[in-house]
Amino acid sequence: MIADAARQLWLKIASYGAMHLVVAILVAWAITRDWRLALAVGMIEPVAQTLAFAVHDQVWHRIERRGRLSGLQEASEAIEGRLGLHDHHACNHALPTSFKTLAAKSFSYGIMHFAVAVTVAFAVTRDWRIALAVGTIEPIVQTVFFTVHDEIWRRIERRRAGISPDPVPRGESRA
Repeated sequence: MIADAARQLWLKIASYGAMHLVVAILVAWAITRDWRLALAVGMIEPVAQTLAFAVHDQVWHRIERRGRLSGLQEASEAIEGRLGLHDHHACNHALPTSFKTLAAKSFSYGIMHFAVAVTVAFAVTRDWRIALAVGTIEPIVQTVFFTVHDEIWRRIERRRAGISPDPVPRGESRA
C-alpha cells in the first residue's frame, strides 16, 4: 500500500513534468524562433519547475489540512488515508475543498512559476527581454495546463478514495 501511494505521487509529478516539458519548449520556440534556445529553455525550465511543483504541492497539502486536526491526528490520518485504511468521513485532506482554494493554489503556482521561468530563461539566453517574455507568457499557459492537470488528478484521487466525483462542500454553492 505504501508503494502504491508513492507510485501515485510520482506518477502525478511525472505527468506534470511531461506536460510542462512540451508546453515550455513550444512557448520558448514561439518566442525565440530558435530551436536551440527553445530546447535549452524547454529542457531546463521544466526540471526546475517540476522540483518547485513538488514543493508547492506539499505546501498546499499542508495548508489544506491546517486547522482541521491536531498534528498527531493529521499525521496518522494522512498515513491511513494514503494506505487506504479509512476515508475520514469521505474527506481526503490532500484535496482542494473549494473553488476558492483551487483558485488560490493556481494563483500561487503562477507566481512561483513566473519567478522560476524568468530566472531560467535569463540564465540560458542572457537577454532580459526574452526572459521576461518567457517568464510572462509561459507561466500563463502553464497555469492553465496546471489547473487542468490538478483537476484531473483531483478526480483520480477522489475516485481512488471512493469519493463521489464532484461534491459541493457544505455551505458553498456552485458558481
